[in-house]
Amino acid sequence: MRIISNSNDETRKIAEEFVRSLKAGERAVVVALEGDLGSGKTTFSQFIGETLGVHDPIQSPTFLIEKIYELRKKPWEHLIHIDAYRLDSPQELLDLGWREIVKRPGNLVLVEWADKVGEILPEDAIHIGIKHVDENTREFEIQDQ
Repeated sequence: MRIISNSNDETRKIAEEFVRSLKAGERAVVVALEGDLGSGKTTFSQFIGETLGVHDPIQSPTFLIEKIYELRKKPWEHLIHIDAYRLDSPQELLDLGWREIVKRPGNLVLVEWADKVGEILPEDAIHIGIKHVDENTREFEIQDQ
């Protein structure tokens, strides 16, 4: 599905609708965010966090690699925001406990720069491509779930 956003307000609504469409299962839901630098991956992640009730500022965890937020809105227990930009190999994410993260059904996992760790993403990961069209416009391509 392709969606065009012409403002942050529209992007926020896209994030809200996306969160409402998610269903918890027997393991974590993994969302692979792909797009060039400045395309809006972090902004989209922030709006997902807001939708789920995260009050802390959500920033790209480029230097931390991973940030975990406790959630109160069921069915999610944790929002796990991962930035794979600085990773040299998927093994680095495995060393951070990736296998355990994706096993937990209460985890919603957002992976920025997911193409860098594509070989360890679950087959059922939801892929979202984000393209920078102009200063205010973004194009979202959301894989059908």
